[in-house]
Amino acid sequence: MTPGRVAELTVHRPENRTGERTPEARRPMTVPDATVVVAVHNAMPHLTACLDSLAGQSLAPGRLEVMAVDDGSTDGGEALLDEYAARHPGLFRVVHQPDSGGPAAPANRGQAMARGRYVLFLGTDGDPGRPGHLGHLGPEALERLVAAADAWGSDVVVPKRVGADGRPVPQGIFHANAESVGFTDSALAWALSDTKLFRLDFIRRHGLRRNEELKAFSDQPFTLEACLRAGRVSVLADYDCCFPAPRDGRGDGRGDGLGDVTERAGALDRLLGVAALQQVAVELADPGEELDAIRTRSFAREVPRLLEGGFLLLDDALQERVCVEVRRLIERFGARAVYSRLPAAVRVRLELAAAVRPDALRDQIRYESAHGTPPVVVDGRRHYAGFPAFRNTRLGLPDELFLLREEPVVEAAPPLNLAQQLWRGIVPEQVRRGLRRRPLWRRLANSVNGGRG
Repeated sequence: MTPGRVAELTVHRPENRTGERTPEARRPMTVPDATVVVAVHNAMPHLTACLDSLAGQSLAPGRLEVMAVDDGSTDGGEALLDEYAARHPGLFRVVHQPDSGGPAAPANRGQAMARGRYVLFLGTDGDPGRPGHLGHLGPEALERLVAAADAWGSDVVVPKRVGADGRPVPQGIFHANAESVGFTDSALAWALSDTKLFRLDFIRRHGLRRNEELKAFSDQPFTLEACLRAGRVSVLADYDCCFPAPRDGRGDGRGDGLGDVTERAGALDRLLGVAALQQVAVELADPGEELDAIRTRSFAREVPRLLEGGFLLLDDALQERVCVEVRRLIERFGARAVYSRLPAAVRVRLELAAAVRPDALRDQIRYESAHGTPPVVVDGRRHYAGFPAFRNTRLGLPDELFLLREEPVVEAAPPLNLAQQLWRGIVPEQVRRGLRRRPLWRRLANSVNGGRG
């Protein structure tokens, strides 16, 4: 099936005619169909809902295992994991390790211990700092995902994610099931969390692991490399599979609220994660539309978010360091090639950072916060965002950064030739209109004046 094609999928459950599971469906299997790796660090109270959703999956006993890695939790979650392992023998496997300082190490350890044909990760979902915001799964999620991967021969299946309690989740890729998608025909570049179903032997064959030196966004380079190397990436959109937990912005360095951004290393860690993602893209993505789609994601999302209100709370030295690192990212990964895809406000903030002008960047952030949409400045056919930085001689930013749209050129009609001028000068307009209703005169008029009446 060609990329992007909508696919229908029926989940097969081994049942007898009464609707009961057959003995074959109930028989434990040596190799589970799926392993769910749960990386846990101080994830209460969301951990309970996560574990309940895994215990309630519709996959038959023996077809699922949960590999939970406690990464030094101190909020009671470590004891809760042991309680679930005792309550559900054969389903939950739990290991405890000291706090590694980031989400990559527990995810890697769980992946190494996984035994299923497929693996799905929970706990590092889009987390910019630590695995603390665990989501949960719909009751048929894993059964449907495994059926989809088997039916389509997928190396990666993207499950439909649904926001909870006001948490936004990009929905552009979830409009329909798709047997095969890529970065040029879908919104896959905007769906790079690792809460996906991966074929385990595919991951191991390519030696895919998270970089444990990354304290933020470590799942994104992993997921991107998997999607770029995959023989097939599919989307299961006809069932609400994943429900990410609400982000509480508690600011203790373990979530993704404003408090993380104000940590001394928080913003720089995020920029390192962006650099790792873009390096994978440079090495593996096809130049052109595929590479540009991945560039656009980082420079429209992760990088600009560091140049918003949280930037104002950083000390002067760290603000300058952030600007320097943003400049390096822009120059190293060719971000200006995709500026036309970015909003004007984002382009302006990126270039103020690239110019290492934290003072002007602060002014821009404050203006956006206070005024929102700027006035439109019209200059000929061009419409510009009238931010205070527009045509500020002290800053010297090019007009193109502020461009909103350009009116199309209206082609002027060519001048009338002598015959056309005589026709219009001698024959009144009302008469010309009447004559044009007659086919013979209309043909004659067209031959004389090119159909211009």
